[in-house]
Amino acid sequence: MLVNGRELEEPAPPLNGLLRAGLEADPDAVAVVSAEDAVTWRQLDDRSSALAAAYRARGLGGGDRIASLMPNRTALLIHYLACFKARLVATPLNYRYTSREIDHALEVSGAAAIVAHAERSGDLAESRLAGGLPQGTVWFGDPDGSGGSRIEEMMTATSPEPLPDQDDPQAPAAIFFTSGSTGPAKGVTHTDETLRWMMASAASAFGLTSEDVFLPGSSMSHIGSFLWALTTLSVGGRVVIARTYDSHEILPLLREQRPTVLAMIPAALAALIRDHDLEHADFESLRICRAGSDKVSTELLHEFAAAAGFPIDEGYGMTEVGLATLNPPSGVIKQGSIGPPIAGYSIEIRDEEGRSCGPETVGRVWIKTRSRMAGYWQAPEATEEIIREDWLDSGDLARSDEDGYLWFFGRKKQVIVHDGSNISPLEVEAALMEHPAVDLAGVIGIRDSVHGENVRAYVTLREDAEAPASADLIVHCRERIGYKAPEEVVIIDEMPLNPTGKIDRPGLKRMAEDHLHPHR
Repeated sequence: MLVNGRELEEPAPPLNGLLRAGLEADPDAVAVVSAEDAVTWRQLDDRSSALAAAYRARGLGGGDRIASLMPNRTALLIHYLACFKARLVATPLNYRYTSREIDHALEVSGAAAIVAHAERSGDLAESRLAGGLPQGTVWFGDPDGSGGSRIEEMMTATSPEPLPDQDDPQAPAAIFFTSGSTGPAKGVTHTDETLRWMMASAASAFGLTSEDVFLPGSSMSHIGSFLWALTTLSVGGRVVIARTYDSHEILPLLREQRPTVLAMIPAALAALIRDHDLEHADFESLRICRAGSDKVSTELLHEFAAAAGFPIDEGYGMTEVGLATLNPPSGVIKQGSIGPPIAGYSIEIRDEEGRSCGPETVGRVWIKTRSRMAGYWQAPEATEEIIREDWLDSGDLARSDEDGYLWFFGRKKQVIVHDGSNISPLEVEAALMEHPAVDLAGVIGIRDSVHGENVRAYVTLREDAEAPASADLIVHCRERIGYKAPEEVVIIDEMPLNPTGKIDRPGLKRMAEDHLHPHR
């Protein structure tokens, strides 16, 4: 079944002029606020221009990739704006990356420099590549008291030099690393043009205006909150930055900043709803609460509606295309649905042979939009695997009802989504296989009402090996892949294999079901 969102007339403003609406309306009004600071439109423009000029003076030129390893801070948003102005390619890294994963992203992207929080200095010291980047490291904070290059000083410099004009809307503007089903993270490449159409679609979907105050309650290093923050600025609205996503940070921001729009991943939203200090009045300023990155549990839908007095608004998106569906805030919100396609998107549900499915039939989600990525960075074969004649095969499953609302049925890919982060089973299996006692490893995701999916590993042991404790294997993984380590390791006598000799993950899923429901 083919379902079309409405047409968009024009994209968002050029990325190097994203602050135009706010500057023209009131340059001295607050544009960005957090628990630490408040920055006006004029300050945001001046600081991002100064930082852009400082990057260029450092030797960074148009098209150079500059990685960032930063938690949510106002400086991170200023850094993105500076990259757009200097025609640099912003390359955000997951803040939970280990030194190995940092190296992978730096190597794939060919980053010329990295901006990093001082608290990650130990991981950068362990990195093979970070110390040898052509244009070095720019620190947020001072990791060793030696001074060094600090972003706080660079963005307050005076008399910035003229910056390059927008010259090629097809040129790369940002690379986001996302795990796939075939191993290490791939670099999803977006251009000035794809991001501008993505922002226009998001602004339309949320009905954003200059009167809105948006609180993105997740990492701005991922496409979600990156998009929410920049889209809000593009229409002249105010952005509230949450440094962390627990209730100790979010509740005061709800009470003091009175946001009109809140977006969080289900795990963090569930923790907020269950906080004993939460009051009904804390949600009074909101007109919409969007939850995404994973399926929202029925329990959370009921708990939120009871606490807030209005429903969660679910949507669906991918790093490769941005936000693609959303229950219309001013229309009918169907609880449990991810909504219809938003403006600028067409979605078709197809069977495995590529034929269009009828209503109420589960099939693969194919997406067509001008917001679609340019491709995976330096990986044309991986790009060709999912793009066919301007359509992108999401690999996810859904059905459409007669009204064009979509209902998510899971991920066809093997990716495990834990707290909004994508985890490749192959990476976890590779880490387990480095343990001298492990013979084979198979990793699957187990549904969890709080975290979306938890990582469970099944392993067989070498005949001559001393059996390690499951906890030791988990620690072994954490030392290698950090947050992607399994929550549970189950030692079994024989690994199920398919006819080609590969790990039979459907067999492991059935094994897990039997374990979870032994009395069915």
